[in-house]
Amino acid sequence: MSDHPSSPPGPDFAQGVPLADIAEGSPLAGHVGGEAALLVRQAGQLYAIGATCPHYGAPLAEGLVDGDTLRCPWHHACFRLHDGRLLAPPALDDLPRWQVDCRDGKAYVGAPLPVAPADLPAGAQPPASVVIIGGGAAGNAAALGLRHEGYDGPITLLSADPAAPYDRPNLSKDYLAGSADPAWLPLRSADFYTSQRIELRCDTRVSHIDTAHKKLTLASGEELDYGALVLATGSAPARLDVPGADLPHVRVLRSLADCDELIARCATARRCVVVGAGFIGLEVAASLRSRGLDVQIVAPGARPMENVFGEALGDMLRALHEAHGVGFHFGAEVKAIEAQQVRLSTGGTLPVDLVVIGIGARPELELARDAGLKLDKGVLVDAWLRTSAADVYAVGDIARWPDARSGEAIRVEHWAVAERQGMTAARNILGHAQRFTAVPFFWTHQYDTTIDYVGHAQRWDRVDIDGDPAAHDCRVTYWRDGKALAVATVGRDRQSLEAEAAFEQQTPG
Repeated sequence: MSDHPSSPPGPDFAQGVPLADIAEGSPLAGHVGGEAALLVRQAGQLYAIGATCPHYGAPLAEGLVDGDTLRCPWHHACFRLHDGRLLAPPALDDLPRWQVDCRDGKAYVGAPLPVAPADLPAGAQPPASVVIIGGGAAGNAAALGLRHEGYDGPITLLSADPAAPYDRPNLSKDYLAGSADPAWLPLRSADFYTSQRIELRCDTRVSHIDTAHKKLTLASGEELDYGALVLATGSAPARLDVPGADLPHVRVLRSLADCDELIARCATARRCVVVGAGFIGLEVAASLRSRGLDVQIVAPGARPMENVFGEALGDMLRALHEAHGVGFHFGAEVKAIEAQQVRLSTGGTLPVDLVVIGIGARPELELARDAGLKLDKGVLVDAWLRTSAADVYAVGDIARWPDARSGEAIRVEHWAVAERQGMTAARNILGHAQRFTAVPFFWTHQYDTTIDYVGHAQRWDRVDIDGDPAAHDCRVTYWRDGKALAVATVGRDRQSLEAEAAFEQQTPG
């Protein structure tokens, strides 16, 4: 047996690849120096870049080449072809790239190329310092985005969470299911923040913001000045207001600490009632079933996630969970929770050892309200994510922004949206004047099935279905007034990317 790991599959690009084998716009997978790489021909130019998405390791050869961009097939991270630079999360790193030389009818990939430098806009005057309130997706992306875009000043990242920024979507999925190593969760190591001169202060709360004097006060009484401020306070899980809702076996899932508590209770619990059939409720149900718990879901509607996906995908999700042994109690609400049972509005009871509340979340607006920022079902921001106060930006779950495609003000609680807003705010703090026009994207993974969703349809008057939802192979398009607003796909990653690219082309700049 060899002591050396085998090279990734495909040709060795260092040995040369016939130019005829590199089709326009179709990545060719191979390797160089033992590292997986892609050769891409686009508009007559050849590029050699990394073949693996730095987010979850997706094979970028299965992604979409669109102009000077390459999009990840799994979670829609976007990279620039000519220099590998990250354009849109959920990935947070650039791609490696290599020199390409053409001779004798072949393309040869040679030495690695340095990371493409970031350039501040001409005449830009970066702020003396940036303070970010919130260590979730949006806040972390803002901090990393500032350094990625070349900011050299002080960055302070204040997080109320005791843990350093982590991969929150994983909590209700693989981590809760027990199939994810805890070491996978941190988005960055503690050493990374130190090396990037990002002052990360966890378990730290802000009590007041003085926008007139550009100061904020911590709960400890300490005061901090800022040149620019990013509000990324996120949201908090909604709670049930019924007798027994405060019993110790009644839990919510928002933080890493919440998830660790749930996992600990799974050691002795056998019967769980999940209240709510939305993202969190369904993903928690799937994860707890993988741990062998009996799971019953209680929800007032007629089917899972009908308000988001409609009837066909709602029925698909119900059948998926029922095939894994989950019971549903639709048209019912929880009236009371007791030590060993849950009482329903229908008059029935369900035996329990554990209750998980997954009935949505509310944006954390207290700081913004106290600071006098304009609010309307969130913190109102303009197309550049600026609030009503000078040099104050709002991103993530709290931000309500003008959606360029629909012409409506929307607020979206999705991980990828939050990260993309954090990156956009960072660029605008540095003077790039970049409108936030990203098409909202989210995914939900339950058992072995993933639904990808691009766009935003708060309501629709027509649904087109291509394929068979029951076979987990379909594309569902949501329309209103003759305009396609959103597309959901199951088992069709590339079609999801194509829909996102098409929506972007239709979005006013």
